[in-house]
Amino acid sequence: MSNIKEVKLGSQGLVVPAIGLGCMGMTTGFGSDIYGKADEKEAIATIHRSLELGGNFLDTADIYGPFLNEQLIAKAIQGNREKYIIATKMGFEIGDNGQATGGFNGSKNYVKKAVERSLKNLGTDYIDMYYLHRLDTNTPIEETVEAMGELVKEGKVKYIGLSEVGSETIRKAHSVYPLTAVQSEYSLFERQIEELGILATLEELGIGLIAYSPVGRGFLNGSIQKPEDFNENDWRKSLPKYQGEQFFKNVELVNEIKKVADEKNISSAQLAIAWVVAKGHTPIPGTKRVKYVEENLAAANFSLTKEDLDRLESIIPLGTVTGARYDEASMKGVNL
Repeated sequence: MSNIKEVKLGSQGLVVPAIGLGCMGMTTGFGSDIYGKADEKEAIATIHRSLELGGNFLDTADIYGPFLNEQLIAKAIQGNREKYIIATKMGFEIGDNGQATGGFNGSKNYVKKAVERSLKNLGTDYIDMYYLHRLDTNTPIEETVEAMGELVKEGKVKYIGLSEVGSETIRKAHSVYPLTAVQSEYSLFERQIEELGILATLEELGIGLIAYSPVGRGFLNGSIQKPEDFNENDWRKSLPKYQGEQFFKNVELVNEIKKVADEKNISSAQLAIAWVVAKGHTPIPGTKRVKYVEENLAAANFSLTKEDLDRLESIIPLGTVTGARYDEASMKGVNL
């Protein structure tokens, strides 16, 4: 096993590798196959290779599939459960028929139901990190977090967190039961949580940040230079970042970042991931291929100086408009 550095996630005792593995794209179905077709054999090989390199922190959710992603992870970790740190999420309401209802549910009863389902699908009797995936605005956050805290006391969950919520919600939740982490999109291309003071709140309370899409949904790897570079069914074409004049403005920014990466003899994606690590946060770049998990985890070995950070952040200063991160309907689930 490699010596990928480990970091404390928050202040409740959880230690994780500096870079995790986002597993969403490894399966098909709702919320999952947005980056093209998945191959189960290659996905499992990716999880195993990640472990060999010290990347034993896997991130999934019950909505991915639904359930298929958790079930894939169960296959991959079978016989080696204790070697992995598993994070999963609940909150998108999923019916007994396995279909997403389109709503959110953070009620106490649903939390209890969702965790039992995830434990079964993951083939485990405990979850290391359990998140509320999206805020249910019809249920007080205190009720949801109290139920999640009870899961810790019952031994079904070790640590809890929230996803895509603002400072006020974080403070209310943390006062009920200590949060270990908050998960949100964060990259050189997406720094809204910094602009809104959410990062400052997390630092004040001793809560870690798990940064998903640290490569800007693939934009920051530099391979997308024109609209024709997308596959026909690529979900990203629906995002404001990738449309019209904004697309070409973003390509210009990406090309400036690529110049810095070339000087350092690393890929643009590695530089983007290393930036998140250097900022003191834990990125979970998603991939379903062995070669990319090797490349992503190698970014943990790159040290960026303050001058490097300043240079990158002068290319895309705080407040730069790069386009909304979801379409209008999906943004309704983000409560910052």
